[in-house]
Amino acid sequence: MSIQMTLEELIENFSFLDNWEDKYRYLIELGEQLPPFKEEDKISTNKVDGCMSQVWFIHTKEGEKHFFNATSDAHIVRGLEAILLILINGKTTQEIKTLNIIEIFKQLGLEAHLSPTRRNGFYAMVERILSLSNNK
Repeated sequence: MSIQMTLEELIENFSFLDNWEDKYRYLIELGEQLPPFKEEDKISTNKVDGCMSQVWFIHTKEGEKHFFNATSDAHIVRGLEAILLILINGKTTQEIKTLNIIEIFKQLGLEAHLSPTRRNGFYAMVERILSLSNNK
């Protein structure tokens, strides 16, 4: 099970939200839609460094396409992970490399409302995704 939404739908959904509280609630709703994450996958090799929250990513590859699952102990971080999974799951290495995740993050209106530590954690998650998708 994964979140079935295109980038266009994601951008459109965020465009309807006028204030940060609505975006925050929607972000949490997205995080609640993440697929289950097995407790046994919460190991140090799957953990993302650079985040204040506990954050884990697992990665698989089917043919040329990459698939990720993620979880966190923080609701808003799970929402950020959900956005990342919407953007990258099912993409090839080249598609992930050419995707400007940081620009999309700004376009959704999230950058201005997250604390610097939360924003740095998001960037750490992006770096982890890029690293994993380049190494398999």
